[in-house]
Amino acid sequence: MRNFRILALLALLLPSCAEKAQEQPTAKEEEKPKPRLVGRIASIPAGRKFTLIQAYGKWDIPTGSILTTQGPEGRAANLLATGEKLGQYAAADIQSGILEVGDGVYSTVIPPEPAAVPETDGDPSDSQPPITRDPPDTSPPPAPPHSPGLPQ
Repeated sequence: MRNFRILALLALLLPSCAEKAQEQPTAKEEEKPKPRLVGRIASIPAGRKFTLIQAYGKWDIPTGSILTTQGPEGRAANLLATGEKLGQYAAADIQSGILEVGDGVYSTVIPPEPAAVPETDGDPSDSQPPITRDPPDTSPPPAPPHSPGLPQ
């Protein structure tokens, strides 16, 4: 009978301990952006420390962003976006790792959203005229210098 009481007490306490162990994800964990496939390695010039990336869609990666690559057999590398682009191709400096043509290029950068335009209700008194910094120059142009042999 005594063993039954101990087992019953343990049965009541164990589920409450299990609930405490399963914590909800913190706000920091939820804010981490997931890597997004942005392109593939198109070429790696021999003897150079940069690569060309063929972008999948619009290239909206800010200059200086860290990119990662993933290839078969666990191959990976870190790249630094240079900001140079031509058509569907963008350049990146190789920072570390091993990469080959065809490896996927991933970004965790969240591109900035376009600025929101404030809505107006159509009341013209709400709108303000644009601010001009310098007033227009209304003075007459300066006279040309007088040359000594020419009549005035």
